Amino acid sequence: MDAADLDGRFRSYSRCIPEYLVSRLLELGHAEEVAYQAGRGEWFCARELARRLAEQGLPAEAQEVLAPYVATGWWTAAESAAGLLEEWGKTDEAIALARPHADGGRWEALAFLARLLTRHGRGGEAFALLLPHLEHPLLATALVDVAGPAGREEEVAALLAARIETPHRCADPGCDRTGIAPSNAVSLLATVQERRGRVDEAVTLLRPVPAAPPAHAHAQLADVLARHGRIEQLRTYARELANPAQRLAELLEERGDVEGALAVYRGLRTSHALRPFRASSLAELLERHGRGDEAIDVMRALADEPLGAEDWVVRRLCALYAGQDRAREGLAYLDDLKSRHGEEGWEFFELRLPLLAACGRGEEALELVRAHPEGDTWYAASSVARLLADAGRVEEAVAALEAHRSDNPLELAEHLITLGRVREAVAVLQER
Repeated sequence: MDAADLDGRFRSYSRCIPEYLVSRLLELGHAEEVAYQAGRGEWFCARELARRLAEQGLPAEAQEVLAPYVATGWWTAAESAAGLLEEWGKTDEAIALARPHADGGRWEALAFLARLLTRHGRGGEAFALLLPHLEHPLLATALVDVAGPAGREEEVAALLAARIETPHRCADPGCDRTGIAPSNAVSLLATVQERRGRVDEAVTLLRPVPAAPPAHAHAQLADVLARHGRIEQLRTYARELANPAQRLAELLEERGDVEGALAVYRGLRTSHALRPFRASSLAELLERHGRGDEAIDVMRALADEPLGAEDWVVRRLCALYAGQDRAREGLAYLDDLKSRHGEEGWEFFELRLPLLAACGRGEEALELVRAHPEGDTWYAASSVARLLADAGRVEEAVAALEAHRSDNPLELAEHLITLGRVREAVAVLQER
């Protein structure tokens, strides 16, 4: 095994058996195949196998599964192995495994090691390890996490405040941009101040300003206000901003006040930018509480606005029609949309297919795809396979995908696994 190859497959999900298909194999009783593939460089198989062995009280066997991957010097494997060692109380071994990666400057390993040290009473050491890397957003986040147990919150607050007050200038002589480093300094300082009981200061830092603050700051502000019961203040922001509106609606829904939650979304200002969020959030809330017909009305109103029939809006609307046993109305809506636009692109045509199937017209749907100008494409093959598989015709679904196996490997492999043709499925995944 090679660390670079393992990392490439891990990040791209190419030439490997992904997590959800490993779970599918185990669900269908193919544990031996998972173990076999774990020994042949399939990381997701190895990780799941090690996790299960650990749960069974077999730590040595779990480490043996991970050992060849750790030996490549790949950090992801070392991180998993260190996590298991910590769970078994072998803290010194976990630290020893992570430290070379941290000393090599790998930022994920630095953050992992610092938190590991902190969990085991070595917060001061962790703080010193991270302090030189304050400009890095992830390492600054880890520094804030360890500052409390290390008793250094006041110090880290002062460091972050200084960076916010004095914008950082790019080190490159040709760069004239200024900004805060780390980029999440405001968010982190607010976290520290809230933790220190200085809620007003945290709120002031996160409060919306005309300079268009980032959405994550709005979300953090909403969470702070909700945690401290400042509901009226949260209501004020919820009239203008998506994140506070969502947090307030969630809070009210958790308390059983569904009407209050609906009122939050309905009271959100209806700017062009917020209308899609408002409608989709309302529809989801209504559907969760068995009011699917009202959800359809909300999404239909959005779709009927000028330029409102975006593909995701129509897709959501058609899914609601199908979910409420109103597939015929969904088809009628698509017919109307086609007549208004004079044509129907594939993104809307494919929405017809499950609606037709829901009306008992599955064969008609298949014929329509095969007669479509794009009927011989890989994405059409995927649509055909879904129709066939949903009708229990998995062998035919596999045959439809075989002609485009390099473009639909995950879908093809999943159907092959369902049929018990496991080695064929693995071959499809590994040949990508």
